[in-house]
Amino acid sequence: MMAPDAPPEGAGEQPRVAYLGPEGTFTEEALLASARPDVVVPVAQTSIYESVTALREGLVEWAIVPIENSLDGSVTVTLDLLAEGEADVAIVGEVQLLVRHSLIAGGGLALEQIDTVLTHPQVPGQCRRFLREELPHARVLAAASTAEAVRTVVAPGHDREAAIGTLLAAQIYGGTVLREGVQDREDNETRFVWLGRVGSDGREPPLADGTGGGFKTSLVFWGRGAGSPGWLVRCLDEFARRDINLTRIESRPRRERLGSYMFFADLLGRADETPVAAAIAGMRSMCEEVRVLGSYPVAAGS
Repeated sequence: MMAPDAPPEGAGEQPRVAYLGPEGTFTEEALLASARPDVVVPVAQTSIYESVTALREGLVEWAIVPIENSLDGSVTVTLDLLAEGEADVAIVGEVQLLVRHSLIAGGGLALEQIDTVLTHPQVPGQCRRFLREELPHARVLAAASTAEAVRTVVAPGHDREAAIGTLLAAQIYGGTVLREGVQDREDNETRFVWLGRVGSDGREPPLADGTGGGFKTSLVFWGRGAGSPGWLVRCLDEFARRDINLTRIESRPRRERLGSYMFFADLLGRADETPVAAAIAGMRSMCEEVRVLGSYPVAAGS
């Protein structure tokens, strides 16, 4: 894990926020777009795991991590980190970021000269058409982040390599933009969540105004009755019969045995509102575990 830098001189009590670095990632863009201006100290980390670990160990006050993309689906490492271990971190906010990917190299290259493309593992699924049609001859390799990919290809010795990353990263590291907008759709969006430690003295996250109105609650649950017919339907009916809108549901392996799953759900409303609280209580009678991952303001544009 990158050791968090000391706060800059004059930063005072500005909260420190972990994000997937280095400078120039989409996560940094989401952080700067959603935080109140000039009130946070961004602290770059080498991975999503390290970002959450820095928060859990008290090295930072908050963290921001990607959780789902409109083209490529959920960021599974984030879901697994939220579900594992003790319920010591919670989602306290969300932000949606319009994501535009660019093909970047250390200098001018024709597409046919590129033999390797570096990028974050979540990105190729958002750029399938471009990679298939324009770069079918190039191998695609994983980098720790899009900014790290750009930083790598602009270094000496990477003459036939290109990265898929941000225009900001190209500007920071001196890359040459070969093609802008290589994502499959112009409305490509990634949803990021702000995380805080549970029981952090009631401090509010340093989020800017601009929510979409209302609240959202995120849950993870699994059940001792999961192998019985209709168990998941009965769990979800706790929300349906109370007119609570579920906006997302998906499953992830529990990493125990084949066929053992946990389920993630997002719903509109606060966990302490009477209908939502009653639905969660009803689920607990059927589940081994029901964990509230957070209740937080809905992002603008949701």
